[in-house]
Amino acid sequence: MSERLTESIVYDFFRKHKGLSSGQSVTIYPQPQYNEIEKIKKLLKNASKKGNGDGKPEFIVTFPSPNSDLLIVVECKKDILKHQSKTGDQYGEYAVDGVLLYSSFLSKEYDVLSIAVSGITEEQLNVSHFLQLKGQPKAKALSTAELLTFNDYLRLYLYDEDKEKQSYEQLLDYSRKLNEHLRDIDLSESQRPLLVSGILMALEDAAFVASYKKKTVPSTLSKFLVTTISEKLDENKISGFAKNTMIQSYGFINTHSVLASDKLINIPSQTEEIISEDAIKGNYNTVLRDLIEDIEKNVKGFTRTYKYYDVLGKFYAEFLRYANGDKSLGIVLTPQHITELFVDIANVNENSIIYDNCTGTAGFPISAMKRMIELCQGNSAKEEQVYRNLIGAEANSNMFTLAVSNLLIRGVKTINIHYGSCFELAEDIKLLKPNVGFLNPPYAKKKEDARELKFVLNNLEVLQPLSTCIAIVPISCAINDPLKKELLKKHTLEAVFSMPEELFYDSKASTVTCIMVFTAHKPHEQSNKKTFFGYWRNDGFVKNKKYGRVDSEKQWQEIKSSWVSSFRDREPVEGQSLLKRVTAEDEWTAEAYLNTDYSTLTELEFEETLKSFLLFSLKDIS
Repeated sequence: MSERLTESIVYDFFRKHKGLSSGQSVTIYPQPQYNEIEKIKKLLKNASKKGNGDGKPEFIVTFPSPNSDLLIVVECKKDILKHQSKTGDQYGEYAVDGVLLYSSFLSKEYDVLSIAVSGITEEQLNVSHFLQLKGQPKAKALSTAELLTFNDYLRLYLYDEDKEKQSYEQLLDYSRKLNEHLRDIDLSESQRPLLVSGILMALEDAAFVASYKKKTVPSTLSKFLVTTISEKLDENKISGFAKNTMIQSYGFINTHSVLASDKLINIPSQTEEIISEDAIKGNYNTVLRDLIEDIEKNVKGFTRTYKYYDVLGKFYAEFLRYANGDKSLGIVLTPQHITELFVDIANVNENSIIYDNCTGTAGFPISAMKRMIELCQGNSAKEEQVYRNLIGAEANSNMFTLAVSNLLIRGVKTINIHYGSCFELAEDIKLLKPNVGFLNPPYAKKKEDARELKFVLNNLEVLQPLSTCIAIVPISCAINDPLKKELLKKHTLEAVFSMPEELFYDSKASTVTCIMVFTAHKPHEQSNKKTFFGYWRNDGFVKNKKYGRVDSEKQWQEIKSSWVSSFRDREPVEGQSLLKRVTAEDEWTAEAYLNTDYSTLTELEFEETLKSFLLFSLKDIS
């Protein structure tokens, strides 16, 4: 009996499930039909299992755009005893060995999901899956042991940890290229993220997507873009002062000397990859059209697939990386792993009502939404309530615009972000009964301007009694700030965590911070509780010149779990955390109370520390 029966089982299953939720379908190529694709034919030219000819897998499956970089390759064997060899190099005899050989060739140009199948009945079928991303030296085994629909295969691929990391790094690479291009066409640092956000909003409109490429007059296209943004705001019931504020923020699109110019524009050569042939040939100005097309290709797919990344926050940080705009405003965007840490510390659930009185680009609401939507388990009514329960306040018009657009492109149908001063909005917010407060307030530029704890007090003021408020603030607030006394008079200080010194390395800020946790409307003295202090200086992230601080050794999840568990259990960990009763006059840092264990100090560490101290002293003398 040949392998045809095994192939028939697989092929029949695949044909039943070739449709995707997008309305598109995959294309299944049985041997030898995939030779019609020249690129695949060339890659398999020397992939014979015998080492002397073309590779011939049973099937190859291709996916439509935007996932055309993914291939599925299938190898079948009738005998389940011929599923996988011990050595892995019996390519002609075993299904796994053979399919991984094909993967090693195809992965030079594609991401490859390999499927090895053995057996002649559906009941006994043995199925193994592997993923090898483009350029990776080897494939990794996946835990799935049965045939899946192509929708499920697409999810398995897109949400694979390595694929997600790769996609995110590609987005960061693209943000740098885009930043250079937008700088070259004379867009300011504040205008760049606004343009990206506006384009992403417009790309959610089917009519805009279908017709923007046909607009050959730049001034007509710029007006079409802003009109579409306005219509999207109307659809989402954003009106009045809030809508006018956002439209004003986007107003530069219609007046910009390059974007809206009907004259041909010469673009510097270093950004030619974002320029169309029409522009190169000198036909007409296609700068805005090319930008929209490029963002549709490189960003839209990411925001749809990975809904809970603060993409606009990342673009904002990149666009301001070498400027002073964010620092002059005291704006320091919170890293995503810290916004997720807040969600864990607060034990956010689907019924939480979140309030961020310094919303920024909406990093905290987005992380909270991720947890809350997961807990809704597909209940659409509960999900609608989640959207209503994401409350924010933002006084900076551009940041307000970014926050609202950031939520809109994630499909949030009810936007509850308020434009204006959180101090003036306090009474209105209080009526919404928030029960979890998150914030990263604007940081003072000078010591005498210190006001971070005013924002903490404001957040606590509007929360329901016994709610949790979590704030990340400069560590100076924990040492000598007169507002500490007012905080403890009304609220309980549950915990303070000292954070990594270079936590905000990505934003080029030098602020050393701590996280404070409060229980609202219960005076500290009345709680009669010791405060938990954590020395959380090592989050496992390391500096990477290209990507900023990254979790390269994948330590963060374990570290976070350890931190959160010790806090929730209120269990001190030697050298890392302790419980201590404090007042407003005391220092609120773990460093002030932890005992240093000198027994672990090595001679080399001592020498290095001494050298550093001597160099510092000499520098100070000079």
